[in-house]
Amino acid sequence: MTEKLFAPATFGEVTLKNRVVMAPLTRNRANPADATPTALTVEYYGQRAGAGLLITEGAQISAEGQGYAWTPGIHSPEQVAAWKAVTEAVHAKGGRIAIQLWHVGRISHTSLLGGQAPVAPSAGAAASRTFDGTGFVPTSEPRALETAEIARVVEDYRRAAANAKAAGFDAVEIHAANGYLIDQFLRDTTNRRTDGYGGSQENRVRFLDEVVAAVVSEMGAGRTGVRLSPFSNANDVGIDSDTVGLFGRAIDVLNRHGLAFLHMVEGQTGGPRDFPEEALTALRNRFDGAYIANNGYDRAMAVAAVESGRADAVAFGRLYISNPDLAERLAADAALNPLPTAGLYGGGAAGYTDYPTLQAALA
Repeated sequence: MTEKLFAPATFGEVTLKNRVVMAPLTRNRANPADATPTALTVEYYGQRAGAGLLITEGAQISAEGQGYAWTPGIHSPEQVAAWKAVTEAVHAKGGRIAIQLWHVGRISHTSLLGGQAPVAPSAGAAASRTFDGTGFVPTSEPRALETAEIARVVEDYRRAAANAKAAGFDAVEIHAANGYLIDQFLRDTTNRRTDGYGGSQENRVRFLDEVVAAVVSEMGAGRTGVRLSPFSNANDVGIDSDTVGLFGRAIDVLNRHGLAFLHMVEGQTGGPRDFPEEALTALRNRFDGAYIANNGYDRAMAVAAVESGRADAVAFGRLYISNPDLAERLAADAALNPLPTAGLYGGGAAGYTDYPTLQAALA
């Protein structure tokens, strides 16, 4: 009998051939001149089209939203055209692909922003680092967004969603996790505003609500998802004083818009699965759409999660770096290529598109 992990599913308006999802993975290989994906990017995602759903690396919604060197954008005609080559390659192999819409907020450096300070809900630098193209450097001190500016940022999300649709993406994922801009607005550790976007939980979820509405207006609710990481302190975002209350309210926002999926980082991003089980269960059960689980899953854990109904799909990150045919390998319960130690950030084909498939290895 085929495990449910490898059975088709429909999330909103997107039909998946299996429930193995490729999680977003920053690889820093966009064209330095204009932040466009390259021919290598086309090959990279095309190789991984066996996943039920590919979620791309974060793509900044504006030049202001960039936080790392050589990450791709989705805010210019040239970027749209380059991403269209990616979606066509994935579709040619029967795959489905979503783009992750990204604004890093304070997790950036002035050298990446033309000398300007990063923007955030409130002033105060993160005790975090970013990659500026030469190495990892401390993030720069941000400035607080003026109330009148917030509508401009929401419009950037709307325009990015329209660009994603024009580029042929099947869906979009709004990045509201890992200590980036939307997460910074949500938490009382990073949001010290006194206007309508700060203070109460109701005010702190307002930016998320407006971004979701803007994206849905272009992409449709059935092709929109959100990524959250309630229990993660990624990028020094801090843990909110009322995690379940805050993120329960955030999930209520997603439900009001009828979104296709919630992609949840369970525990510390890329780290231990240290979360209160009852709290995660409460949040998971609160969401009305499909639930994609993420963080440290292996085959047995993923099969069990989907069979039991604790998740509708499971997203794999690091395993997809060195296993372009991960979904096929998991279905066959085959051996996996070892995790890489080099070539993660920046460079060319080495450590990016040169990992053998199971078929190639057997041959």
